[in-house]
Amino acid sequence: GMERGRLRGERDFGVSLLWIFDAVRHFGPVEGHKVVQKAVQFRERNVVGIGIGGDERQAGPELFDEVYAYAAENGLRLTAHAGETVGPQSIRAALDVLHAERIGHALHAHQDEELMQILIAKQVPLEICISSNVRTGCCLAIENHPVKRYVRDGALVTLNTDDPSMFGTTLAREYQRAQNAYGFSDEQLTEIAKNSFRASFLPEEKKREFLALFSSTTPLTSV
Repeated sequence: GMERGRLRGERDFGVSLLWIFDAVRHFGPVEGHKVVQKAVQFRERNVVGIGIGGDERQAGPELFDEVYAYAAENGLRLTAHAGETVGPQSIRAALDVLHAERIGHALHAHQDEELMQILIAKQVPLEICISSNVRTGCCLAIENHPVKRYVRDGALVTLNTDDPSMFGTTLAREYQRAQNAYGFSDEQLTEIAKNSFRASFLPEEKKREFLALFSSTTPLTSV
């Protein structure tokens, strides 16, 4: 059913997507392994990667080292929510133990200067979810969110909705909120939009195809 919906969305609305299966970390690594087995099983149905979400306080990245190793051995790409509800040590473990290629949230990365330098130097994509972080209370107020610093210092930032219906947002709204709250210029938002393709798990030729559209269309403007 999901795959039929994916095909219909592409046919009727021109929106394409690939699947990333997400394990709930506080259900533990045994359940996580079951999720990854399903992801491997359905690789031919456009499943490209795996991730873990859920409560970091109950289950750190280290518990899932074998789960991620199995996923990598079977050709899946790797992402992980880290540094959302706990500190930067969770991000370090996601990178060093799980070998995650992208970090979801990374809200507390700025608390570790050495880690920030690593993230910037290696251009590790940071999947920033402003509204989600504020609504969950992980960030006390929108003006306290570190995304402005991340962009200023050269981190590879993308803007994301997390769960649009749960957090009452859309992707366009996240861009507008970022501009309103942090004064991002249209040019900065355009670069962030480009980052979303650079950070994607698309084949390189497909990334180049999408990035080329930016030079052939009108500039991104406020919405």
